[in-house]
Amino acid sequence: MDVRLPVLDSWLHYSEHGAGPPVLFLHGNPTSSYLWRDVIGPVADAGYRCLALDLIGMGQSGKPDLGYRLVDHLRYVNAFLDALDLDDVTLVGHDWGAVIALDLLRTRPDQIVAVAFCEGHLHPIERWADLDAGGRELFGRLRTPGVGEQLVLEENFFVETVLPSGVLRRLTDDELDAYRAPYPDAASRRPLLQWPREIPIEGEPADVTAVVRTNQRTIAESSAPKLLLHGEPGAVVGAAEVAWCRAHGQNLDVVNVGRGSHFLPEDLPGPIAEALCGWLNRQFGHRGT
Repeated sequence: MDVRLPVLDSWLHYSEHGAGPPVLFLHGNPTSSYLWRDVIGPVADAGYRCLALDLIGMGQSGKPDLGYRLVDHLRYVNAFLDALDLDDVTLVGHDWGAVIALDLLRTRPDQIVAVAFCEGHLHPIERWADLDAGGRELFGRLRTPGVGEQLVLEENFFVETVLPSGVLRRLTDDELDAYRAPYPDAASRRPLLQWPREIPIEGEPADVTAVVRTNQRTIAESSAPKLLLHGEPGAVVGAAEVAWCRAHGQNLDVVNVGRGSHFLPEDLPGPIAEALCGWLNRQFGHRGT
């Protein structure tokens, strides 16, 4: 079932499958709820109500005149949760969806009961020098006025280049077309450009740096069940991040889902669904039929 829910001054689109304890899936850049298409079926079949959300300005959600900063996305997802009035929600987040999920676990403890996350920013990048040469060059260009606009708004760099390069298998033409569809022109791609400008590097942006640092404390201090799904070699979450989570995470399960880069749900939907179902069943004492 596809739903367009009025939220604030726009709308958020989500798809819904199954019945049972609610599980809300959150994507990142430059994807949409389509990222989760091969994960939610098995989880719904296991006895869970799966909702896959399109973030504001992305997928089939509305595209209001916003800055599309992290704070904007948090405002809309919070309003979405207010509107649906769900109880005992588990969040599953990829990329920026993981950052959002961990923040919501802290700010909505009476509603969010557990979080699974993969390939999200788990710590700020302290110095530009901590990035490899390719990363410094790429993110420097994306954050340079005019240059980033040419790459992302005009050339659709994230969909045409970053997405395929972050999947180990070859995406089909139909899959790429599904990811292209929400972003047919420069104006529609503004959220895709803002996301790399939100990455916390050397303390900037300060508000995003604060959110990510607080998320670190949430991983280490919150008693709520948490699940880190990681691949090998991974991209944003590599061996150092996995080791930190193993050492510091409270009530945190860590599952290696196999060989994958950044867009793990594209390469490993089956192992991700299997890991989620096992973890959810342990939390809820629940078995689907």
